[in-house]
Amino acid sequence: MSYARKSVGGFEKQQDDTLRKRKKGSVDSYIIRRLLSYIMPFKGLLAAAVVVTIAGAVLGPLRPYMTKLAIDNYIIPGDIRGLTAISLMLFAVILLDGVKQYTATYLTQLIGQRAVLNLRMDIFRHLQKLSVRFYDRNPIGRLITRTTNDVEALNEMLSSGLVTIIGDLLQLVFIVVLMFMIDWHLTCIVLAVLPFVIYITMSFKSRVRVAFQDVRTHLARLNTFIQEHISGMNIVQLFDRQSSELCKHMDINREYRDANIRTVLYFSIYYPLVELISSVAAGLVIWYSGVRMLKGDITLGVVVSFVQYIWLFFRPLQHLSDKFNIMQTALASSDRVFKLLEEKDVMEEPESPVAISSLKHDIVFDHVWFAYNAENWVIRDMSFRVKRGEKVAIVGATGSGKTTIINVLSKLYPVSRGSVRIDGVDITSIPEHSLRRLIGVVMQDVFLFSGTIRENLAFGKPGVSDEEIHEAARIVGADRFIDRLPGRYDYRVRENGSGLSAGQKQLLAFVRALLYNPDILVLDEATSSVDTETEGLIDAATARLMKNRTSITIAHRLSTVQHADTIIVMHKGVIKETGSHQQLLAAKGLYYKLYLLQHPEKIHESPGAQA
Repeated sequence: MSYARKSVGGFEKQQDDTLRKRKKGSVDSYIIRRLLSYIMPFKGLLAAAVVVTIAGAVLGPLRPYMTKLAIDNYIIPGDIRGLTAISLMLFAVILLDGVKQYTATYLTQLIGQRAVLNLRMDIFRHLQKLSVRFYDRNPIGRLITRTTNDVEALNEMLSSGLVTIIGDLLQLVFIVVLMFMIDWHLTCIVLAVLPFVIYITMSFKSRVRVAFQDVRTHLARLNTFIQEHISGMNIVQLFDRQSSELCKHMDINREYRDANIRTVLYFSIYYPLVELISSVAAGLVIWYSGVRMLKGDITLGVVVSFVQYIWLFFRPLQHLSDKFNIMQTALASSDRVFKLLEEKDVMEEPESPVAISSLKHDIVFDHVWFAYNAENWVIRDMSFRVKRGEKVAIVGATGSGKTTIINVLSKLYPVSRGSVRIDGVDITSIPEHSLRRLIGVVMQDVFLFSGTIRENLAFGKPGVSDEEIHEAARIVGADRFIDRLPGRYDYRVRENGSGLSAGQKQLLAFVRALLYNPDILVLDEATSSVDTETEGLIDAATARLMKNRTSITIAHRLSTVQHADTIIVMHKGVIKETGSHQQLLAAKGLYYKLYLLQHPEKIHESPGAQA
């Protein structure tokens, strides 16, 4: 099995399963209704485009008819004046047709661009509402494909598809009507081949739809693979995995190529068949017209106009097949886009929200259980209390559930059992914007956005003044390295802080948290990746940041938590010990063992000396 097949995610499988469950014919109609909902806000522009298209649909079919009149009524009789008049009329028709095409194209493109703008906004708005669990199980590359390539496919259809199809269909109707007016025998010959075109088109539709879905699926896999490997290229190179990863990329790329070739194959068969049928129709018309001309039963103008009508008749059919290509691409893409918009894995807003402006009393974890997957418990029956203004530290081995406490407190994940309360209010009843305003988190892995230092520092507090930013940077000690950067606070940060050291990014995170000014400060391994000098700066900044503020510190280095009011020691999701640094050392339990592992030189000292 290739890497591409093994990397199919739950999101893709869920979409394909849902598609199969829908009744036959319901998929396209559902998608078209959703697409129309993005066009309806521009009913005025749409109506204008439709009116222009309908009014101009007769202009093209008029030209062969006017050619017939010119030949039969003016050229053969030798009427120069009449020929000049109808030639001027024909020129006016051609000119009006050009104006119609320009106006219709501009209006449809305007509608499409505005509709796609709203769609992109809806997608990004919805992505911001989706829970962290959704992003845990869906690769970033796949989501980027949904929001870029798939939406761009919709853009082409909304901009040039629907209204143009209406124009082509109306043009076909006018062509048939004028052909019947000129000669119904020849018209029947042309229409006799139409069932073959319809049959070929329907067979083509059933196959190309599946092919386009495969193309989108393999494109998503390709984008996912490339995004992951560009982000982790240093790991690929450090482990010398270039050759093996190139083979994996070859598998994915080959499947994407094959999916595209299948669509090319279908179109390479479809277009020549339609061309062949139109040529057969033209041949039959010319043969039958020749026979009738020998009998004097038909005029030269009728024959010439019908030859023109044959090519004009099959041109809209070919246009429709081109639009059908666009439609199939768009339907395959829009099905995935709308499935993303229908994703229900969001953090529900409380039915009876209780807004909290500040922490007045305490934070309580009451018999909390939590599991990321099924009942693989990460936190087990956890209960503790953090009083307002208290400094609490949480320590324990990797995987003991320390960071999960922060995820639950921030409501990034809902608790499985028990409750978390702030000032007696369950956090499920607190609106997210109110809860997040209370809590400021400094993570171990700091994320910085592309932009200036100033923009990153002010991320949590838009509109903050330069004076406040400079003062916060001075307090934390970040101003020392910022002043050395080209442009200082206008220095452009590259993707995720590339070009800055881990310690510098950590200092910027502290400045950002200080400007955010939360009631509850959470430090998640905030000094684990900094050197001793930077750690000293951060320790000094942390002391100022924690002053008169409730704080929860997660740490591996026990030296950073010795001054906490309460230290919670965790092991495998369970609280094993609670107390101050001195109390836990005196108890000689798990904390005492962890302390000796980090400070073996203290092994012969008394607990009192260790302090």
